[in-house]
Amino acid sequence: MFSGHHVFILLFLYRYVRLAVNLVAFCLHRPIPLPENPRLTSQDVTVVIPSLQGDGGELWETIRSILATEPHEIILVTVEAQEQRARKMAKESNFSKVRICSVSQPNKRRQMVRAIPEVRTEITIFADDDVTWPSTLLPWMLAPLEDEQYGGVGTNQRLRRADRPNLQQRIWGYLGALYLERRNFDCASCMFIDGGLPCLSGRTVAYRTSILRDESFTYQFTHEEWLGQYQLNADDDNFITRWLISHGKKISYQHHKQAEVLTTLEDNAKFLKQCLRWSRSNWRSNITSMFCDGHIWTCQPWSAYAVYLTTVSHWAILWDSLLIYLYFDMAGSWPRESQELGLAMLASWIFLSKFLKLLGHYIRYPIDFLLLPVSILFGYFHGLIKGYAMLSLNVTAWGSREGADDDDAYRMIRVSQKHQEALEFQNAVCYTQ
Repeated sequence: MFSGHHVFILLFLYRYVRLAVNLVAFCLHRPIPLPENPRLTSQDVTVVIPSLQGDGGELWETIRSILATEPHEIILVTVEAQEQRARKMAKESNFSKVRICSVSQPNKRRQMVRAIPEVRTEITIFADDDVTWPSTLLPWMLAPLEDEQYGGVGTNQRLRRADRPNLQQRIWGYLGALYLERRNFDCASCMFIDGGLPCLSGRTVAYRTSILRDESFTYQFTHEEWLGQYQLNADDDNFITRWLISHGKKISYQHHKQAEVLTTLEDNAKFLKQCLRWSRSNWRSNITSMFCDGHIWTCQPWSAYAVYLTTVSHWAILWDSLLIYLYFDMAGSWPRESQELGLAMLASWIFLSKFLKLLGHYIRYPIDFLLLPVSILFGYFHGLIKGYAMLSLNVTAWGSREGADDDDAYRMIRVSQKHQEALEFQNAVCYTQ
């Protein structure tokens, strides 16, 4: 029979063993080193950049930083309405290695599929139009791909900090920087333990072109279904990560300063809409990974516990409140001094757990430690965002980027009953064959 004492210990261990082990794993993690005589070079790389506007200073800087790594080619995929604008930008900027393609409607999966047949190199890298690459990036991304068992490679990411930010920008930027720091920590830790990670982020990610050109991959990528009711055309990076895992391909995460990509996030209240979109994406993908695909339970058991399960089980304010309640229930018969000491130790540990995995950020920017209370309060508030996301998983709107939602209805299309029956029949035929 479980007592409050046993429940407290079990809940404490369930929540904090993950943190303790990941802290050790993060310190021990090392990226796959550069080979002495690499087979793959930058000329084996084509970079695909899906873009809405097809122009602008931020996109120019992205392309310039990528060209500095000397890839074979860049394919910029925009929408038809912006194609001429993109061509003019490429011509005026003398971007001779940049080829322009377009699709009729703005959708990242469509843009990616449009570019893949145009790729003439062994490796394809997808990059967002607001990233900055270090000139040293490509050798580090190519190093794991020297081994044919690897199908995809991601890198660590940092926020490009604003110049002379006002107080509002500083606070939102701080929260965005911690989001990326937390993600880097989880990816590096899980990669060290079982070769898993939450997702190969589409901000910058490398794949073998042969995988992307596989007919089965292309069909599934353009016909993914969510709960058997919707055709899902969002969450592209989550889909490809799951595909690699389910098809026995290794993935790698190169956590190294020379492989560090800078990116931008919203530095205003629109950051909340980004968090909502990310949370919906996590719900959809992690539920699929855990309860539909199921491969992670055998391929990446630690990642399943440390990352995927947190989607359904990690609610900061509920956990902290429950642990404190159970502590008082457990310590009710203790001497007063022992109660106070135990409570102080529990509160100290809960406080430490809020920033231990983020210590790297505070070492780089000590002044941000003054904003730690903001981070803790936002962590509790994020539970509300996560809860609302759970109740609105059929929504795929960005809400934070101009033009991004012009064709939002295409991202999740309700599958008709007739079409659903046809798919079920097709799957049944394939199964019997």
